[in-house]
Amino acid sequence: MQLSIVLPVYNVEPYLRECINSIYQQNLINFELIAINDGSTDNSLKILKEYEKNTEIFT
Repeated sequence: MQLSIVLPVYNVEPYLRECINSIYQQNLINFELIAINDGSTDNSLKILKEYEKNTEIFT
């Protein structure tokens, strides 16, 4: 069974990296992280794209 974590994202640039890193540091084996960006006007989307590009660092 796979766990799905849904992360709402709206102008949370100061906290987003810490939040995502915290999720990946858990003792979860089979999970997916779904980040929903709702039109952020800060750099939240840029951060999400960086993580998307570098997902192999978490596997």
